[in-house]
Amino acid sequence: MSFKTGIDKVIEIYKRSNLSISKFSSLIQKDRRTVTSWVDKITDIEPSEDVKNRICQLFRYPDYIWEDGCSDDEFIKSITQIPQKEVRIIDEDYLGRLEYIIDIEANRRFVIQAQFPGPMYRDTAVQKVYRTKTGKDIEDLKQIRIEQMLRYDYDTTEWYSIKSVLSFCFASIGNFYTKEEKIKILELIYELFNNNYNKKLFLFDSFSRKIYGMETTYISINVKQKILFFKSPIESVFIEIRNKNLVERMHKYYSSPIEAPSHVNFLESVKIIKILQDALKYNNTLAQAYETINRTTDYGELFYHNLSLDIQKDVTPPKEGQRRN
Repeated sequence: MSFKTGIDKVIEIYKRSNLSISKFSSLIQKDRRTVTSWVDKITDIEPSEDVKNRICQLFRYPDYIWEDGCSDDEFIKSITQIPQKEVRIIDEDYLGRLEYIIDIEANRRFVIQAQFPGPMYRDTAVQKVYRTKTGKDIEDLKQIRIEQMLRYDYDTTEWYSIKSVLSFCFASIGNFYTKEEKIKILELIYELFNNNYNKKLFLFDSFSRKIYGMETTYISINVKQKILFFKSPIESVFIEIRNKNLVERMHKYYSSPIEAPSHVNFLESVKIIKILQDALKYNNTLAQAYETINRTTDYGELFYHNLSLDIQKDVTPPKEGQRRN
């Protein structure tokens, strides 16, 4: 079958959607009679740009499916396969990956971190957590990265799960830091983010929704360049995505107080970092740290969700009327 006109393409997309005409019409915000006239080929009036853009957003199709050159087999391929020019596999050595990150995040970054703290903060405060040997060229590049991150005017927005922050502070398994090193890292992060509007730290509750992957891999979003990349399960591989709609949607999701998962806002996050630092200084337990957070902030409920059931039985329930974001 030939797919040359906009109507031909809309009909095929409609058929593949398995939606009723009424539902399809409501999704693209057109009346049922208009869609019926396209499907029955009663009219040859091309769908508007508004309709085309809405279809691309709804079904996550690339914008170029409406171009004259994208017809027949090329059109089918475009709506059934991942566009090659929008996905790139970056398989580099450690030096190549570090160069790539520095380039993409040169002036600003918006990241969802897999673990707390981020590696550059870790390497600034604590030397050689992981016993791997690196060459001088790598160490020099890491130092460039550290200096970039520590600049007062460097624009960074960082999301960490509450679970990863509490694990860093209190977990007894898989924790590579001494008490002194933990305090030093928390102090560094507090000093960097406190009263600095160039740097925003958010703590989110990964148990408030089904958020798969958000706390298991590093995701970096560059909304200005319309690029996002994330680390694959294979350590040496990054996956780069240049789908404009997906990048903007991801950025909007974590930029919107309403759409984002339940979280502590950036002004209160630094206050909680200070509470956790003091808890470690005075050898307080996780339960005691929670009690302080519940008493002195509006985010006790989010931290309560991250406690084990046994600990929840022994602590004060969250205060009434606490904010969830």
